[in-house]
Amino acid sequence: MLDNDWITLLSAAALAFSVLNYVLLDGTDLGVGVLLGLTRCSKHRRVMAVTILPIWDANETWLVLGGGGLLALFPLAYAILLPALYLPFIMMFLALILRAVALEFRDYAPSDGIKRAVDGLLLGGSLLAGGCQGLVLGSLVQGISNDGRQYSGNGWEWLGMFPLYCGAVLVVGYTWLGACWLYWRTEEELQQRSGRQARALAIVTLGLLAVLVTWTTTLDTRYAHRLLDPLLWLPASTMLIALLIGFVLGFRSRREYLPLFAALGIFVLAFTLVIAALYPLIIPPNLTLQAVASSPTSQIFILVGFAVLIPVTLIYNTYGFKVFSGKVRAARD
Repeated sequence: MLDNDWITLLSAAALAFSVLNYVLLDGTDLGVGVLLGLTRCSKHRRVMAVTILPIWDANETWLVLGGGGLLALFPLAYAILLPALYLPFIMMFLALILRAVALEFRDYAPSDGIKRAVDGLLLGGSLLAGGCQGLVLGSLVQGISNDGRQYSGNGWEWLGMFPLYCGAVLVVGYTWLGACWLYWRTEEELQQRSGRQARALAIVTLGLLAVLVTWTTTLDTRYAHRLLDPLLWLPASTMLIALLIGFVLGFRSRREYLPLFAALGIFVLAFTLVIAALYPLIIPPNLTLQAVASSPTSQIFILVGFAVLIPVTLIYNTYGFKVFSGKVRAARD
């Protein structure tokens, strides 16, 4: 029988895995939404929409698993985090609804002008959803005021400079993923433009991430100690260099998925650094995983559910990608 600490670590791993999958999958969709809203050519916008139409809703399943898992596995963390971030969460969910409505109903717009307005709503929903997710992440890393049992802040800490910066970084990063996705799934002029955008956004994203990591080390001495540990930054730097080489070479290869996979790898690396900086905290500055976990019996029950749901969701996602794989081409006149 596993002891309580291992059960809690497995619970945290299941939760982190769900959140990471959401960031990678739906983050790419949000990035496509941003680029679609900024594109003038109606044919290109149609192609961009079709690349994500069959899969975006399945990708959001991971958000449900993450939110439900937090409530069931770490209820005290949920009770503190939610009131601290009511407005960002509400804005994020409204933005996701707006994105969904715009994406699904854009083809039913009665005129090109209205369709362009709908695409503007898609742009706004994608920007707001990504920005709010960054606000949540930045607020969490910055620290949530609490007395050990409940939230004790004023509800506006998420408007600080660090959370706002995290929101901007995540939006740019999502847009980078979207450009890499379009480079893989499109062709001709749209693919070439997406490739140029992906390379430019890679430089911007990496620069913003470098500032973010440096800023994070100034927030708490524990963050600085962990992130500056050679046992962490040496392998992280090596992996980053390898992924960047793969990203650059991907544009010279027939394997056009390589830039996207390299960008996703950098996101995984950044997510790992966040976990490494926070561990064993789940609600900085003072609440650990063990302090906010539900009972071992409850965790085991939920983990059994995760053991079923995660493989099923992965299989469904993979099958959807396989069915709708290949290049998406613009309709000919």
